[in-house]
Amino acid sequence: MNPPRLLLAAPHSGAGKTTAALALLLRLRGLGLRVRPFKVGPDYIDPTHLERAAGLRPYNLDGFFLDEAGLLALFAHGMRGADLALIEGVMGLFDGKDPLGRVGSTAQVARILGAPVVLVVDAKGMAGSIAPLALGFARHDPGVQVVGVVANRVGSERHAAILREALEAHGLPLLGWLPQDPALELPERHLGLVLAGEVEPPLRALEGAGFWDLEALLRLAKAAPPLPEPPSFLPERRPPRVRVAYAWDRAFSFYYPEALELLSALGAELVPFSPLADEALPEAHALLLGGGYPELFAEGLSENQAMREAIRGFRGPILAECGGYMYLSEGLWVGERLFPMVGLAPGEARMGGKPVLGYREVEALRDNPVAARGDRLKGHEFHYARLPASPSPAWRRVGGGEVEGWTDGRVLASFVHLYLPARPAAAQRFLAQAEVLIG
Repeated sequence: MNPPRLLLAAPHSGAGKTTAALALLLRLRGLGLRVRPFKVGPDYIDPTHLERAAGLRPYNLDGFFLDEAGLLALFAHGMRGADLALIEGVMGLFDGKDPLGRVGSTAQVARILGAPVVLVVDAKGMAGSIAPLALGFARHDPGVQVVGVVANRVGSERHAAILREALEAHGLPLLGWLPQDPALELPERHLGLVLAGEVEPPLRALEGAGFWDLEALLRLAKAAPPLPEPPSFLPERRPPRVRVAYAWDRAFSFYYPEALELLSALGAELVPFSPLADEALPEAHALLLGGGYPELFAEGLSENQAMREAIRGFRGPILAECGGYMYLSEGLWVGERLFPMVGLAPGEARMGGKPVLGYREVEALRDNPVAARGDRLKGHEFHYARLPASPSPAWRRVGGGEVEGWTDGRVLASFVHLYLPARPAAAQRFLAQAEVLIG
């Protein structure tokens, strides 16, 4: 296996990785190439923009969720029918779960995939200093091959020429640059970028902005070393046996595509529905309530009393994560207003305070739809909401001891976004519990 591939990384968050990835995807797509985008880390938001630019669904590559064989298998799975991979990193190149960036970092993915790394540098207010900055990253880890630089927020063509000269004096090419232009920026809010679909990424402006040495970039992508043949990422597909309804609208859209594909391969017929707009659930044997932004649509969710009652009366297994947990709660406070929610999970959710974020390995405290007591699963948290301590917590955090979430055995509501492909048995358990409704 040896697909052409490039990885866009940066010295730190906010340097412009997503902006550069969108611009490069557009240029490569303009050459007639099918470029599969990937995103390092547990990000749900950036991939929505990458998909708009590439016209292909992105996949998440995360070295905490998956081991080396799993990452290679997912990468190969994503590359079916694609000509080239463009991987957007997360945070800074060597930022991860541990201080050395060995786990959960962009560098870990670069090492496993043998992906040439292009460093995206915010060059605003910078001239010759770009060289020692880039050189430090290029020389830090022999297993990570930094092959060149893309400069973001460049003031002028003269500025770009200065940056190019400074880098080339030390053997690093300037492979592209983007100008400092507010029209190229992507809007942000409390969980990161605004989702594509709520705001359109500035694709037209990016398409012709700046400069890209496409010939050099393609040459570097094709020079990536061969990879070992991986195992299949998905099990052999089974015929559909249960219907799983999943929340999909402006309030709820945080799902890993590979997790949905796993459920489908195991025999789930996936049916989307909108807690905002639909008055009734589709015919289904299980419910998925993913994450999203219920706090932005609390009034609409609360006003749809028919849907709240339908979910409250549902008798199959329910998996609710983060925003889905908030929706299943008794109510959601936004500022000084309380909006009644479904009322299956005890407590009222409140927004505010510092974000809770980080990787999680959790152990089931009692049987639930995806785990038997004692089972361990991997996931992550990223939220500002709080709920009071649960009378029947679902999880104990491994290594920390904190308890979290709520379950009654049939319903699991938790702030942890679980990564089901890391433990396919959890997905199998979910569908097996749904089969009970079929008889």
